[in-house]
Amino acid sequence: MPLRLADLNKEYEIMRIGGSAEVKQHLADLGFHVGAKVIVVSRSGEGMIVSIKGSRIAVGKDMANKIYISVG
Repeated sequence: MPLRLADLNKEYEIMRIGGSAEVKQHLADLGFHVGAKVIVVSRSGEGMIVSIKGSRIAVGKDMANKIYISVG
């Protein structure tokens, strides 16, 4: 499922990253890699704050739709 649908404060594993090569590279530069663990710590109308690899990063809803996470 896309990261946009993740529950707050629950750890998920990134399974796939979609989008153009530029988008994938940008996300990789921020630490979003297949197998990385991610937690949504807060949510707003236009996006969310996630914790990944010890950092907190703001992710817009369009970008969050390109990051696919484990369901269970």
